[in-house]
Amino acid sequence: MDDLTKKFQGWKEKIDQALEEYLPREEPTLFEAMHYALFSGGKRFRPLLLFSVGHYFRALEEEMVPVACAVEFIHSYSLIHDDLPALDNDDFRRGKPSLHRAFGEAIALLAGDALLTLAFQVVAEASFSPSRLAIKVEIVRRLSQAAGVSGMIGGQIQDLQLTDEVRDEARFLAMVGKKTGQLITFSVMTGGLLGEASERERRALFNFGQNLGLAFQLRDDLADLNQDEQARQQAKNSPNYALVFGQAKTRQEVNSYVDKAVGALKEGGINSPELIYLSEKLRVEKEDVR
Repeated sequence: MDDLTKKFQGWKEKIDQALEEYLPREEPTLFEAMHYALFSGGKRFRPLLLFSVGHYFRALEEEMVPVACAVEFIHSYSLIHDDLPALDNDDFRRGKPSLHRAFGEAIALLAGDALLTLAFQVVAEASFSPSRLAIKVEIVRRLSQAAGVSGMIGGQIQDLQLTDEVRDEARFLAMVGKKTGQLITFSVMTGGLLGEASERERRALFNFGQNLGLAFQLRDDLADLNQDEQARQQAKNSPNYALVFGQAKTRQEVNSYVDKAVGALKEGGINSPELIYLSEKLRVEKEDVR
């Protein structure tokens, strides 16, 4: 195991421990459902992005941990609700029954709601020194925006309005930029905010996050079409870039966005092996993605 892999593994263990500790236990069924959703094989991509940027700029880990957990809570809630029959109607998530299949729709709705609200509680209760309370308020504002109508929820609405017959690439990318890209960009930008990055560095981080978010979702769309037949059928429940514009073009675009993301770091003078590693992991080199 190389040094970068060890570093990411250590960060992931730290994040997982904090996620477990933050979960409320006063309602056992709800705790079990929330735990099931959080610990179902997620790679913690967004928290690891925040940690990578934050550590690069020497941010305080005690400030990074609660915000990283808040992002993961919101991401997990969005997956729970996405899988519901009213939206994507997916029976499985990461090879396991989706939450509404394992616990029922009512519990799934409540577990998603609980994770969303817990995210803001965790940030609000995070220990920031008095001189940095304005930064905490700014984080809450940005997180609300990234998760709300201007961000993820707005993208989900656009997702519902798109069909695979709509061959408008700009609309697809606008939807992706909100539904997936906003939380990724938030994670990147918040690491810079906590580490007090310069204006030039913040611009570079913004461009990096925007391009990385597009690469991430397009690669995910490509992967959905290279799974088993059941997974391919479920991919058709929601607009899929690779299904509409073809797998060859999608592979090309994923790599192009990875190049742009890495290029943004270089333009901003940000030499982070961790961020480059996370970017390059998205690159598509072969005919399929599994």
